[in-house]
Parts: sequence; structure tokens; C-alpha cells
Amino acid sequence: MTTRKDAESNFLTILTPTYNRGADGCLKNLYDSLVGQTEKNFIWLVVDDGSDDGTDAVVNDFKASAPFCIQYLRKENGGKHTALNFGIDRIKTPLTMIVDSDDALTCDAVETIALYDGRYRGEKGLCGFTFLRKFPDGRINGKQFEEDELVASYIDVRINGDDTKADKAEVFYTEVLKDYPFPEFEGEKFLGEDVVWIRMAKSYKSVHINKAIYVGDYLSGGLTGSRRAHNVSSPRGCMCRAEEFLCPEIKFKYRLKAALQYMVYGRFAGKKAGEITDGAPKRYKFLVSLCAFPGFIVYRKWRKSLK
Repeated sequence: MTTRKDAESNFLTILTPTYNRGADGCLKNLYDSLVGQTEKNFIWLVVDDGSDDGTDAVVNDFKASAPFCIQYLRKENGGKHTALNFGIDRIKTPLTMIVDSDDALTCDAVETIALYDGRYRGEKGLCGFTFLRKFPDGRINGKQFEEDELVASYIDVRINGDDTKADKAEVFYTEVLKDYPFPEFEGEKFLGEDVVWIRMAKSYKSVHINKAIYVGDYLSGGLTGSRRAHNVSSPRGCMCRAEEFLCPEIKFKYRLKAALQYMVYGRFAGKKAGEITDGAPKRYKFLVSLCAFPGFIVYRKWRKSLK
């Protein structure tokens, strides 16, 4: 029987980067959903990104009675993506699932992951599994997949499938995830995670499963609620993300949007239009250059709205 102290026998790490979510009850809500799991053969790894609200004490209280293994790491504040890198580098289980500190899992989430892991274990060319997310009221976030157990890439399903604004519940093979660290830019604390998912999709596919195992909402204090402000304060990271969308595998309408974003965030990074165009991928320099004037208009508008 697996106990909460028996970390070596677990097959899954649930990785939670957190910042000041201990005192507001968010971590407790997630913890309660983990306690209720029908399968407890997992590790909960909490990476504290420099919280100052007593998160360490909250997690220590969880450890005292948790029926599963809890690991706690603390680092200086650097943003969610840096906390993910810090945690992923230390994970030893075959599978990793990223669960935000203000979300929760359904009671059968880990059991469901174990079922599909057993079904597909050893199959080549897979980076993991993609499940559905739902809102607290039961509504599915975004589209269901065209077929159950659809084996396809992130680009094909989530971008070219026009489901770009909906979050899903990804479970990754840890050895693959370690090969794709999140880019870090000094002084910037925000980076869209799809930078990595797109890079990974150029070499790997995921098994897409029409079952919701993740419950998420968007809190006013979360990253989603203030995304534009985070974006303009991390312009190099946003340019990096936009550049990933400038690839032939992605639909033209998303490449066009990315070219505009590349120009806008280049402006926020203090670059001139010519510098921004020169730094763009060679085959898309012309497309980026076409966005110079509209990019300047958007830049001015966003800068004014954020003052």
C-alpha cells in the first residue's frame, strides 16, 4: 500500500506554482480536492514563488495529515514560468500535471490519468494526455474534441482547431517536459505557457480525451484577470511567444495576429520598427513589417489605457 511518505512509488507529480495563495483559502480548496482523490499514488509538489503570506505554514499544516506525499520548495519571486522550471527540474515521477493554486481536480482525476497511462505506456511520439477543464458550475471550458482519444498535436487541435482561448488539463511525460524549459528573461515575470506547448507540438502529439478532470475559474487576482498588464511588463517574453506562432504549421490568421503582437511588444521592449522587423524570423520579416503602422497604433492605445 502506498503511503504519503512513500514518494518513490508514485507515478504522477501534481505541480502547483503558487504566490500568496495560502491565506486566501485557494490552496486549501485544491488540497481538499486532492484529499478526495480515489487514487492517491501521487506527489503534490508546491513551488512557492516567494510568497509573504505564510504559505509555508499552510503547506506544513497540510503535511501533518495528508494521505499522500507533499513536497514543498521555495524560491525567490520570478513569475509562474520560473517556478515551473524550478519544480520540473526536480521531478522524478514518470508523469507531471500542472495545477494552478486557485483551481481543483475532480475526485477521479488521478485514477483517470492512471487508466490512460496504462493504456498508452510505451507508445512512441507522445508527450502525454490532454483532458477537458470545466467551470465550477459544470460547463466545459471551450470545445470538446472531435473524437475521444484523438491523437494529434497541440497545434492541430488547440490552435488550428480554433480553440485558442480555452484552457485544457495537460498531463505530460516528465522526460519530455524536461526537454522544453520555459524561456526566462531577466526582469520579466510573465510568459505564456503555450510558448512551450507549440515547441513541443512540432515533435510530439498528445492523446486528447473528452473527460473533464480539472475544475478552474478565473479569480480577480489571478494572472488571467490582468493579462494585458502582465504582457506589457514582460515584452521580450511576449515577443518570444509571438515568434512561436510565426511558423508554417499554424493557420495564417494566427500568424497575422502574431506578427502584429510581435511588433506591438517589440515597441514595449523599447525597439524601433526596423529593429523589430530585423529580429523577426526570416520568412516572416515582410509580414511583420506590414504590421509596423497598425502595431504603433495598438501600442499607443494600450500604453494610454494602462496609465
